[in-house]
Amino acid sequence: MKWRYQKIAAVFSLLCVFSSGKTLAAEEFVFTHQTGDKYRVLSTVEEDVYINWRLNHRTVILNRIAVEVVDVQDNKGRHRAVFQTSERAVEVAKNTGGQSFQWAREYDSEYERDSLGHITIDPKYYMPVVRNVPVFPGRDLKPGEQWTAEGHEVHDFRDSFGITEPYRIPFTARYSFLGNRLWEGKMYPAFSVTYRIFFEPGAAPGKVWPSRIIGSSDQTVYWDQSIGQAKAYEEHFRMAFTLSDGRTVEYRGKAKAEVLESSRMDKNKLVEEIAADIERLDIRDTTVRAVDEGVAISLENIQFEANTAIMLRGEERKLDRIAEILLRYQDRDILVGGHTALAGTGEGQLALSQERATVVADYLIRKKVRGSDRIVVRGYGAERPVADNNTEEGMRRNRRVEITILEN
Repeated sequence: MKWRYQKIAAVFSLLCVFSSGKTLAAEEFVFTHQTGDKYRVLSTVEEDVYINWRLNHRTVILNRIAVEVVDVQDNKGRHRAVFQTSERAVEVAKNTGGQSFQWAREYDSEYERDSLGHITIDPKYYMPVVRNVPVFPGRDLKPGEQWTAEGHEVHDFRDSFGITEPYRIPFTARYSFLGNRLWEGKMYPAFSVTYRIFFEPGAAPGKVWPSRIIGSSDQTVYWDQSIGQAKAYEEHFRMAFTLSDGRTVEYRGKAKAEVLESSRMDKNKLVEEIAADIERLDIRDTTVRAVDEGVAISLENIQFEANTAIMLRGEERKLDRIAEILLRYQDRDILVGGHTALAGTGEGQLALSQERATVVADYLIRKKVRGSDRIVVRGYGAERPVADNNTEEGMRRNRRVEITILEN
């Protein structure tokens, strides 16, 4: 069983929006919204998982969230967001792991947030995880002042416990205005958020369910008054589940996140530039096109030993030329996707495609094209063919790796 406590944490409570530039009073905290603005959140979570009080494994989780404000009515912003989670396992014995992050799951969500932070959302959505944090009291605050508000976490326990619906865990959050604090070389008004959980839910419709949940979260949020949103946050958390079958699963870790403004991508211009570079650098069997996520460079017929993820000698030269192109767009993150032809089992296709994409991603990381936290790997198997699998030429084209320069 793959144990995951999706502590993407209060990073999702930071999904607010860019304001019109109004400067707020130093003691006033409110969310402001403007239709059409886009933001992304990048967070990392370092998590240790204990089974029956013994360390089972360590994981680093990378979360990328793209959000757009699609409408504003009565000071409420309607947000449409895509949440992408990826993971990198850390071997307990050696305390080392692979370089690249492996795609885990993607979630769509839509919700409203008012100026004080209250969220209105359909219960079918799994994201955001932490809801109604922060919630502000609607009055001026001085350093040292405290307030409380109700909030809750919503988790995806389908993989861990077989619980098919979003799982809600309530809490009371306690806040304290800390005054100005330093984040990345700049001072921001900051406040702490702490909550403790002691929850004994009833039985849930799953193969196993939590009979008792005990947890804690201690956060510092750095608020950008000039734009009416949080700039970043840091957190330490601990959550222990006593399960209906008598086992105990505990998650301990820390998280941090930062909200970044997303500039709009001119996909057509980017495709033209990269196509010209591909021709100039004489990179064969390579095409470029606009896709929903951004701009995809397709390395068709990249050569590996048969049925393995061992790249043939000489293929690195092709990746070196691709790296030269990617270095021109360092402000954008990258998705490396692996694809196979329709041969073998579906499970085998998926595993091989992910392994080959990982080889390419790790090579780009070693070449310092991007840091490991800015490249995500995903295997697609044979589910996205670009040619006919009934011909040798079509299968050759389908055995490919695609490097997508992401818009968000």
